[in-house]
Amino acid sequence: MNYSTIICFSLALTGLQGCSTQSTDKVSNIPDQFIDPANMDTTVRPGDDFFHYANGSWMKSNPIPAKETRWGSFNELHEFNSQALKDLLEKAQKNKDAKEGSPEKRVGDFYTSAMDSLAIEQAGATPIVNDLERIAKITDFQGIMEEVLLQQRTGMANPLFFFDVGQDERNVEKNIPQIGQGGISLPDRDYYLIDNSRNKEIKNAYKVYVNTLFSLTGQDTASAFNTLWKIEKDLARAQKSRVEMRDPQKTYNKFSLSALSKETKPFNWKEVLTRLKLQDADTILVNNPDFFIKEAQLLTSYSVDEWKIYLKWNLLRSNANYLSTPFVNAVFAFNKVLSGQKEITPRWQRSSSLIDQSIGDLLGQLYVAEYFTPEAKERMDKLVANVSETFAERIKTLDWMTDSTKKRALEKLHAFTPKIGYPEKWKTYDGLTIKADDFYGNVKRARQWEYDDMISQYGQPVDHTRWGMTPPTVNAYYSPVNNEIAFPAGILQFPFFAFSADDAINYGGIGAVIGHEMTHGFDDSGRQYGASGNLEDWWTKEDAEKFKEKADRVVEQYNGYTVLDTIHVNGKLTLGENLADLGGLAIAYAAFKKTAEGQSDEKIDGFTPDQRFFLSWAQVWRMNIRPETAARLIVVDPHSPADARTVGPLVNMDAWYSAFDIQEGDKLYIPEDKRIRVW
Repeated sequence: MNYSTIICFSLALTGLQGCSTQSTDKVSNIPDQFIDPANMDTTVRPGDDFFHYANGSWMKSNPIPAKETRWGSFNELHEFNSQALKDLLEKAQKNKDAKEGSPEKRVGDFYTSAMDSLAIEQAGATPIVNDLERIAKITDFQGIMEEVLLQQRTGMANPLFFFDVGQDERNVEKNIPQIGQGGISLPDRDYYLIDNSRNKEIKNAYKVYVNTLFSLTGQDTASAFNTLWKIEKDLARAQKSRVEMRDPQKTYNKFSLSALSKETKPFNWKEVLTRLKLQDADTILVNNPDFFIKEAQLLTSYSVDEWKIYLKWNLLRSNANYLSTPFVNAVFAFNKVLSGQKEITPRWQRSSSLIDQSIGDLLGQLYVAEYFTPEAKERMDKLVANVSETFAERIKTLDWMTDSTKKRALEKLHAFTPKIGYPEKWKTYDGLTIKADDFYGNVKRARQWEYDDMISQYGQPVDHTRWGMTPPTVNAYYSPVNNEIAFPAGILQFPFFAFSADDAINYGGIGAVIGHEMTHGFDDSGRQYGASGNLEDWWTKEDAEKFKEKADRVVEQYNGYTVLDTIHVNGKLTLGENLADLGGLAIAYAAFKKTAEGQSDEKIDGFTPDQRFFLSWAQVWRMNIRPETAARLIVVDPHSPADARTVGPLVNMDAWYSAFDIQEGDKLYIPEDKRIRVW
C-alpha cells in the first residue's frame, strides 16, 4: 500500500497475529484478575517510574524466550493466538473431505507444502537456480532493466525502487501508479552512512550473509559483497531520512511520464510501466524525485556485471527463507545480529505467518467463523461511538483552535469510517493455484497473484471495502486517504478487550487504541488530510502555528527519553505516534468517565476505577526487549519504546496525578502549567 495509506497502532509484531475472544470469553487468555498486583513492583513509587511500578514484577519473572526478540503483552497474545491459528491450519490440513477450491482446502494444502520439510530439503537451491541462470546470461543494460522489471512484476523482489498502484492523495477516488525510494537491503540508510561500532558489526554480518547465500547457489563470492555495498551505499545516500519521509506534502510529487523520463534518463517510464503491466498510464506519483535522479545516474556508472550481482542478491535475499535449511539458517544468522534473537522461530509458526501474509482472507474466514462473534462487533460499535462522541466534545471546547477550524475538524471526525473485525467482502484469490506438494511454487504464485490484484485496481473505482490488515492481526490502523479506522478481530482480546472485564480495563485498553487511531487523523501528518481523504490544507494559519507549537513540545518531551542508557528516542520520527498516544489516552479517559464505573469510587481488587484505567494502559506496554532490537527500533520504528509510550501520555494528564497522588518532587512530576494538552 502507498506510504501514507495506513498508520498502525503498534509495530511490535508483524505477520501472523491474533485471535479474538468470544462474547463469553470461552476461547481466550483471560486472567483471574485483570489487574494482578503480583505483576506490579510496589516498592517503586508510581510517580518515579510508573512503567516498573505497574509491570516490574512481571518483567522480572518473564524473561525473553530464546525464539523471541522481546517479550511482553503483545507477545503473550501472539503466542496464544499462534496456537489457535495452528489448530485451524492443522484441522484444515487433515480434513480430507474439504471441497476443492474451498478456503479450508486451499489453506490446508498451503500448510501441508510449508511443513513438508523433507521435500524442501531435497529441493535445496533448485527452485531458484533457473532465475539465477537467467540473470547470468544478461549481456547489456537493456537486459538489466528487463530483469529489474521482471522481479518487480512477479512480486519476487523489489530491486532499485518500490512500485505500487494506490490512491492519489489529492484525488482519492482515483488509483494511480506510484514509485518510492528503495533498493537497499539493510533496514535503514543510516546503517550505511553512520560509522559506529554497532553498524560495523552489522556490516560484517551482512558480508557473511552475502557470501553464504552466493556460495550455497554456486555463485562467485570474490567481489559480491564489495560490489553490493558500493551500490547500496550510493542508493542510501540518495534516500531521504525517515523523518523527511513523514511529510506528505514533500512526498507528493506528480509527474507526467514524459517529464519524469527527461529528469531520470535512461529510465523510460512509459516503457517501464508497460513492462509492469500498466498499458495506458500517463502520470505517476514519486515520493522522492531526487532519489530517482540520482539512481538514474548510478545505472550507468556501474557495469552490467556489477548490476548482475545486485540482481542475483535481491532475488536470493527475498526468497532464501523458502528454500532449504542452509538458506534459512543464513537468514537467521544475519537477523540475529540485528535483533539479538537466540533461536529460530519454529517452522509451524513461520509457515502460519506466511500463509496469513499470502492468503490472509482465506485463513481469516476460518478464523472469524471459529473465534469472532456478532456480540464482539456490537460491543466495539458502542465503544467506538462513545469515544467518537467524546472526541467531538473535546474539539468543541479546545481553547487554542478557532471556530472555523473546529468546524472542519468535526466534519472530518464525523466522516470517519470504522471497520471492525473483518472485511465486508473477502478476497477470493481466483486463479491462484495452491498445491500440497509445491511450497516454493505456492509462494511464487501467491506473490504473483497479489501483484496482479494490485495492478487490477488501476482504472477501477477505489474499493473502500478493502482492508490494510488481515482479520487475525493484533493491531489497528488509521488510513488518511480513506479517513477510516480499522480494528481487526485479532486485537479484540485481553489485555485490550474482554467481555467479562470492567469498563476501566476495556477503556484503558481497546478504548485507548480507538482514541489513538482517531487521533492519527489529527496528528502532524494526518491533520493535512481532509474529511474526504484528500491531501488538503483545512487549517487557518493561526491554528496551524498553535498546533505546531504544541507538537514541538511533544518532540522535546520524547527526545528526553532514552534506551540502553544513552540512545535517545527520535522525537521527530515518533511524533505522529506520540501525539496519537497522548490524544488517544486522554479521549479514552474522558469517555470512560461517562460510564457508571467511571463515575464511581468503588474499588476492585484494591484499586479505584481511575487507577485501574491507567494500570490497564500500562500493562498493555509491559515488555522486556533485547538490546540489539532496542537499538534497531530507535532507527526504524516510528513508535517510541514501551516505557516511553507508557509514561509519555500519563505525565500530561491531571487525572493520573490525582489517581496515584503524584506530588512535586516525584521524578515524573511535571508542573500543571507545563503539561501538554493537544486534543
